[in-house]
Amino acid sequence: MTRVLVVDDSPFMRTVISNALTTAGYDVETATNGSKAIEAAAAYDPDVITMDVEMPEMDGIDAVEQIMATNPALILMLSVHTDRGTEATLDALERGAVDFLHKPDASDSRTVTHLSSDIVEKVDELADANASSVALARAAASVHATRSSQPNGAVTTVTEIGGETQTEPAQCESTGPDFETTTEPGVEDERADNPTVVIGASTGGPKIIEELFERLPIDLGAKILIVQHMPAEFTERFAQRLDSRSEYDIREAVDGDLIRSGEAAVAPGDAHLEVATNVGGLLRVRLDDGERIHGVRPAIDVTMQTAAEQVDDRLCGVALTGMGADGAAGIEAIKTAGGHTIAQDEATSPVFGIPYQAIQTGCVDAVVPATKLVETIVDAFNTDGETDD
Repeated sequence: MTRVLVVDDSPFMRTVISNALTTAGYDVETATNGSKAIEAAAAYDPDVITMDVEMPEMDGIDAVEQIMATNPALILMLSVHTDRGTEATLDALERGAVDFLHKPDASDSRTVTHLSSDIVEKVDELADANASSVALARAAASVHATRSSQPNGAVTTVTEIGGETQTEPAQCESTGPDFETTTEPGVEDERADNPTVVIGASTGGPKIIEELFERLPIDLGAKILIVQHMPAEFTERFAQRLDSRSEYDIREAVDGDLIRSGEAAVAPGDAHLEVATNVGGLLRVRLDDGERIHGVRPAIDVTMQTAAEQVDDRLCGVALTGMGADGAAGIEAIKTAGGHTIAQDEATSPVFGIPYQAIQTGCVDAVVPATKLVETIVDAFNTDGETDD
């Protein structure tokens, strides 16, 4: 039975959440603050933890950091809907929490009944995830994926799925320009002009994306679009955090925005981010508040598919950790258009849904751990001294 640790200093909230999870069939223990949560995590070894952000003696942020260092688990943060709560939640995600929910605070129509239902739904999703992957990610586990060119130009991706090595021949065929090159001895790598990267992530994504941008070299000169499943009130602050940690100029996208070399845009939490045009090395984006796709808005597929349609320079799609199938069709579209495609591996994905579904399309060129994402993206744009002429 899946074990859940409920951490909250409010007796009322502990009771409400515990009753909801117990009714849903989970084995539940509780703790009253961060220090008690650390003790309970060691004694109880929970699979999932719901963690309040603000508590006496030790808050949820410090507790997350210590638990992830000693007894890693999948941690769901519960925070109030305020600027301070938003910042604290992003801090917790940076330290290893994988997702979050808002507590009802009279700012909208949400009640404790809604919260209980949402928590059960989230825990149901996380219960299927590989909790050990969180520890591996923080320890910078290096599970290397390999690929080999086939006579017909297909790619074989080798990755660890469910503890067993599986080989999946790619069936995806590129109908766009061939951007693949080979390294020749003695030829110094050269970078492609006007590269574009589209990154898609959901549960567990913020930490991975922050680490990626901390290391991504500005001399790559890429234009980058980021789709992170996240509520509207979080995406602007998320973009600001990325900007403060990176050499890239990163902002939340606005309708009609122009994205230049060395710039990145984060899709707002309530709109699809589309690539409208790609002219003279400039990406123009537009926002669309249309129907949800895969139950989400923004959808990774929308950004990747429109990029595949509009970008005729070098293009790379990256599918990171998260629940669901959003991004699979986008990865297929990018590969079919002649772009390069990358998926995060299972060992370093807190939730291996989005990358797995992308891999299943047969259109992923490389499956790599989080620690290898940057160099794999850079390699995708190395021309090895060759030109397209």
